[in-house]
Amino acid sequence: MYKNLAVVAVLAFAVAVGTLQMTVVVPLLPGLERQLHASSTTVSWTLTAGLLSGAVSIPLLARLGDMYGRRMVSLVAIGLLITGSALSAVAGTLPLLIVGRVLQGAAAPLLPLAMGLVRQVVPDHRLPSAIGVLSATIGVGSGGGMILAGLLDGNHRTVFWTLAGLAALSFVLVAAVVRDAPARGSGRPDLAGAALVAVWLGCLLLAISKGAAWGWTSPLTLGLFATAVVVAAVWVATARRTASPLIEIPMLLHRATVGATVASFLLGFALFAAITTVSAVAQGALRASVLQVGIYLLPTTVLMLVVSVLAGSLMRRFTASALVVTGSALVTAAALWLAVSSSSGADLYGAATLLGLGVGLGYAALGTMAVEHVEPAKTAAAGGVNALVRLVGSSVAGAVGAALLSSGGAVWTFGIAAGAALLAALFAAVHGNLARKELA
Repeated sequence: MYKNLAVVAVLAFAVAVGTLQMTVVVPLLPGLERQLHASSTTVSWTLTAGLLSGAVSIPLLARLGDMYGRRMVSLVAIGLLITGSALSAVAGTLPLLIVGRVLQGAAAPLLPLAMGLVRQVVPDHRLPSAIGVLSATIGVGSGGGMILAGLLDGNHRTVFWTLAGLAALSFVLVAAVVRDAPARGSGRPDLAGAALVAVWLGCLLLAISKGAAWGWTSPLTLGLFATAVVVAAVWVATARRTASPLIEIPMLLHRATVGATVASFLLGFALFAAITTVSAVAQGALRASVLQVGIYLLPTTVLMLVVSVLAGSLMRRFTASALVVTGSALVTAAALWLAVSSSSGADLYGAATLLGLGVGLGYAALGTMAVEHVEPAKTAAAGGVNALVRLVGSSVAGAVGAALLSSGGAVWTFGIAAGAALLAALFAAVHGNLARKELA
């Protein structure tokens, strides 16, 4: 039992460290604009590049984990995080920093890989609790990244060196504690699919983030949108004919997972839209330092941690879909609060409290909601798709937020975040209702 707890704890720490890189750059963006003499929409790609890399890496490294062992691939992902963090720390130009962020994004698959590893060692009756802890740890890492940046005074070099050190510690712990069953996967990774996903997502996000600056009807913007649609269509067509596709298209629309898939996308969007806009508003209108931004979001981080600890007992009393509905409703309330009023520290603290409770509940339950009604052989695929769409939602939020904030639209960004969270609650409710009818 204690060995199992140690494995879960070590993997949760690895997931948290891997998630830090997603948000640690958020409060650094204003400073990077000044240091690198770039526009806000251009600098926002230091955030978007890491999220986009993670979206592509999740299905690719999850597949490699099936083929060569999840422990080994997890160590590779952590090694790329160490390398990318060191490169980001020494980068003196925006292109080099973006390359470092792309390498850091390879840590995103640690969640689905950890889910697969945990399933091998944790008894079935404790599996929902373990998966809930791993899922909620993503939220803890997301908030922790903001606080880490603040504690290190917004110095991006110190921040990334610290992240490299934490990743190195994680590497040692995973290598020492975690063991893996022999890999049984066969075939080859879908590298063509990975390239197609990277192209269409990159075109889409670039068009969204730069559309306001270039003009929404400019040939370049429209061309990027058109390219994204065409390449996405090619990717879907080829994925359906590939023996081992990067993403199993049917899993995206599977009756047992589609509710969790859509809710994950929307909740990921709502979280990143909210926290990036909070950072911009706090540093702009409230003249807050990077550390103060982290303190404003401290309730979010602490409550996500508390909820993750309670996730197991909560899921024994309530269904996963009910927890996602409740969490999404709280996120909706938080975003609406900020849309109506974000002019004081009290507003930010109050909304951050609701956001922490909501994201903690939602993230803890989404992992279970995604896999509880699929056969065991499909657990990794379902978990991978769920993590992927959550990160795609976060990527889109980064691009949308940069575009709206460059036009002074914080109210609109908070409003869109509220709408996304409300839709997440509705999809989760419908999913739970359909699941109950099938079980009846």
